[in-house]
Amino acid sequence: MNNTKIAYLIINKLFFYFLLIFIVVSFSSCLNYHQEVTLYPDGSGKMQIDYWMKFVNEESEKLVDNLGIFNPDSIKSGFQSVYSRVENVNVYRDTTDFSTHAVIDISFTHIDSLNRIKVFSEYKFSFVEKIGGQIVFSQFIPPIATGFGIDASTFTVSYKYTIPGDILSHNAHQVSGKSLTWQYNLSEIGGGKAISVTFQPYKLKETPVWIYLLSGAVLLLVIFFLLKKRKS
Repeated sequence: MNNTKIAYLIINKLFFYFLLIFIVVSFSSCLNYHQEVTLYPDGSGKMQIDYWMKFVNEESEKLVDNLGIFNPDSIKSGFQSVYSRVENVNVYRDTTDFSTHAVIDISFTHIDSLNRIKVFSEYKFSFVEKIGGQIVFSQFIPPIATGFGIDASTFTVSYKYTIPGDILSHNAHQVSGKSLTWQYNLSEIGGGKAISVTFQPYKLKETPVWIYLLSGAVLLLVIFFLLKKRKS
């Protein structure tokens, strides 16, 4: 390999290195991710993802725009699959703090199937039925590297799950009714975190006996009047 090619490779490596630095430091220490999921007893459900960030200047915003993470078409193609359906994508600017948001609404046939989608490939969703019908659900939060001296405590992620049953155990930070919430800044995630909950799913309510009795009485009454009308 001649000196010209070696110099070219070094320049390319330096360019991508400084480009990465520029991307990271251009954000005003604000990168957030919120995932909210409603689970159903059969493992299906719906999910809303909201991620947002603020930019220091127009140059950094244009650079991120080119990456496509706030492009509705790119977002939809990334989350759409045979296992999930993208119901809605909304990208907007919040004028109160000048942050840019991407909100994605997704429905899925079974939360385990999301593991087959590239964007969720490291999340390790698990929905397992145990003896007695109890469900053990878990999700892995993969590590996220910031680097270059960025304060990871200013970056936050949160996950909220609404559970279809009686909650038996969990490792959530907050509980409100049937909703569990986990929240971390990136410095707390480290090598990754696992969120989990064990619950007894609700069973479909059986039809009360009085409904059958009432239906039978109405049917007999109808037959009685029909027979009476025919005789007359």
